[in-house]
Amino acid sequence: MSGTSLDAVDAALIQTDGERIYAFGPAIERRYTSEERAVLQVATQAARAWNWQGPQPEAAFEQAHEVILKTHEQAWNLLISKAGQTKIDLVGVHGQTVLHRRPTASQKGATLQLMRGADLAQILAVNVISDFRTADVLAGGEGAPLAPAYHQALLAQWPSEPSVVLNLGGVANITAVFPDGEIIAFDTGPANGPIDEWVEGHEAGHYDVGGQLAAAGSVHTGLLAQMMDHPWFEETPPKSLDRYDFSASLVRGLSLEDGAATLTAFSAAAVAAGLDQLPQRPKRVIACGGGRHNPSLLAALKARLACPVLTAEQVGWRGDSIEAEAFAFLAARSLRNLPLSWPGTTGVVLAQTGGELSRY
Repeated sequence: MSGTSLDAVDAALIQTDGERIYAFGPAIERRYTSEERAVLQVATQAARAWNWQGPQPEAAFEQAHEVILKTHEQAWNLLISKAGQTKIDLVGVHGQTVLHRRPTASQKGATLQLMRGADLAQILAVNVISDFRTADVLAGGEGAPLAPAYHQALLAQWPSEPSVVLNLGGVANITAVFPDGEIIAFDTGPANGPIDEWVEGHEAGHYDVGGQLAAAGSVHTGLLAQMMDHPWFEETPPKSLDRYDFSASLVRGLSLEDGAATLTAFSAAAVAAGLDQLPQRPKRVIACGGGRHNPSLLAALKARLACPVLTAEQVGWRGDSIEAEAFAFLAARSLRNLPLSWPGTTGVVLAQTGGELSRY
């Protein structure tokens, strides 16, 4: 898994049939260098400028593909080195999202993840399943989020209580699982994306390390209220976002610290607004993804949510590896032609499988 934060390729090994999780193997992170990250940023910017109009930006995409294949191969080598003699049967690989457009009344959705699954299968000498989102989008769904099937399997330890998994990546999304088996999932708004963009724009690093910038700043409450007036927050789920639908420009004119504080508060307020759209208040929210490492963001969430907020580690999960584990799980489901998305998770009319199998 490589997310829109462009920080690393995560890889994780699990034993699963796509319905249950039988065992967890090792997990690794292969972080991007500054040069690799810059190539992926250029591809993302080129994709946004293209926006499915005219010829694709082939040169930018080709350079990104080279980085993606190289870094995924290196992540694989790190993983199998830790796995030892374990036989790996199947690889699920998400690819790098460079553009996502949600469907509207007048236009179908579209999504683009850069990944040459067939090339990767030959490099790794293992069957690969990729392109998980396209089938859902073609069937009228949002194409995101896709991790809810895995989140439901993780939440099986609390079968009688409504619980929420909160993924804090570039965008924040929630999966709510209820005692009757109903799943509701959707993007709530920005998470790390605008904060990272703000910090980078001030040449203060790639992200707010330890939430220190936000902690040193003050929230501009008037601007925050204005940001929360966006019609997105009134839309009925399921709903999805592109990483750049909310950007750092929202706090233009503030100091570095006040901007970080206000964007952090915005991410937390957006999650709270999302929980308000659920039919039941959850008993717990379990935070995973990179944002859970930000103490300022976690504090803002705990202040706004009317239920306990726990980190993945506090419930025995591997918070940095859940997305990678999820696409391994989805690969097993795809191979068995099981659903990856449902009306309550992406808005697709009927439960939808997906993924493209590339055989070695």
